Amino acid sequence: MSLLVDVAEQVVTELVANAVKHTDTGMVGASITRTGEESARIVVTDTSRTRPTLGTPSSDDETGRGLLLVEALAHDWGSELVHGGKRVWAELRAEGER
Repeated sequence: MSLLVDVAEQVVTELVANAVKHTDTGMVGASITRTGEESARIVVTDTSRTRPTLGTPSSDDETGRGLLLVEALAHDWGSELVHGGKRVWAELRAEGER
């Protein structure tokens, strides 16, 4: 399995878990689009209008590191409000991919 697939699995897991845990949305959508031979864009949507923020967990906290992990793994990530909720996205690229 390629490194890109491993990273994509982790990022999708974190973004979907955040949508489920931190919103009261009844529907979460996820898509992965291959944007190059070794790059992909992940998008998770939900009906909440609350945008995610990076946490600052203490070393004793058992949670709060999901978006920090996404930030470390993704080339870029962000969120935007859309009609009916929000979209959280992450761009993944292997080393050297433009």
